[in-house]
Amino acid sequence: MANDLSRRGLLAALAAGGAGLILPRPALALNTADARGLIGALVGDINGVINSGRSERAMFTEFERIFVRYADVRYIAQSALGPAGRSIGKAEMGAFEKAFQGYISRKYGRRFREFIGGEIEVTGARPLKSFYEVTSVAHLKGQSPFEVRWHVFDKSGRDLFFNLIIEGINMLAAERTEIGAMLDRQRGNVSALTAELARL
Repeated sequence: MANDLSRRGLLAALAAGGAGLILPRPALALNTADARGLIGALVGDINGVINSGRSERAMFTEFERIFVRYADVRYIAQSALGPAGRSIGKAEMGAFEKAFQGYISRKYGRRFREFIGGEIEVTGARPLKSFYEVTSVAHLKGQSPFEVRWHVFDKSGRDLFFNLIIEGINMLAAERTEIGAMLDRQRGNVSALTAELARL
């Protein structure tokens, strides 16, 4: 309500001749409701896929579409690659991001396929440091419910999630470790790492 009032006041000022007035960032910034709404839509799409009866391959295609739509893919990929990403060209980084996008969609798609017959329910949201944390609970058949946490920010100019935590496992931290180990096995060769990710 307060945001609506402030926006109406701003529009009134513009109509009165304040055309040079610049819209302040806080009026359009991500808020708790936006973060919860984003994850609510994301969870709705995931629930739809896991209970669609589709084949594994078809589900992975859908999970990749969901990942691209709702996640800050570039941020997650760059975070996973770490310092090595600063020493490669734009084309090589783009190829890595594309391969990483498919890899992470299949990896977490396999995890979400374990939820078949169940559903994920958003339960809350709160500001946390420079981002928002949205909580949800996964209800699986024959298992106790467990928590899935989503971290959301708008650093790219869009509201997107950049991390998730499933039963205490932090995606960003886990992928930094995993991708770092894979890069070490490839002796620091990002192109070889990209090719490996495309096969996984």
